[in-house]
Amino acid sequence: MHIDRNGSLPSVKGPAEYFTGNVRIDMQFQRSGESRVAGAFVTFEPGARSAWHTHPLGQTLIVTSGMGWTQCEGGPIVEINAGDILWCPPNHRHWHGATPTTAMTHIAIQEAFDGKVVDWMEKVTDAEYNAGPATP
Repeated sequence: MHIDRNGSLPSVKGPAEYFTGNVRIDMQFQRSGESRVAGAFVTFEPGARSAWHTHPLGQTLIVTSGMGWTQCEGGPIVEINAGDILWCPPNHRHWHGATPTTAMTHIAIQEAFDGKVVDWMEKVTDAEYNAGPATP
């Protein structure tokens, strides 16, 4: 058994190449050997979001605090809240992040295929992001 103690791994800033706004990544892990699991706690400050991306074997997001938005290609922007669990299927183009006024933290869990857990694409434009969720 291996335990990564809270505070033992440094926080890193989400790379500007893949994120818009202030994003912090904590407790990043990727297992070795036969395990393909990788993950991290990701915190998006208000207005921050990921670029469009896919995961070769899908991704589970567990929202732990705040409120965010997510969108799958061709679909509407959807609000997500603390306690929500999202599953994004393999190779499904999507993005996720905070709302313009509220930060959001999630645990991201994905599996590697041939050593790769994510394929990054272009950034979500301000116009795409500012469209916001559909209202009933």
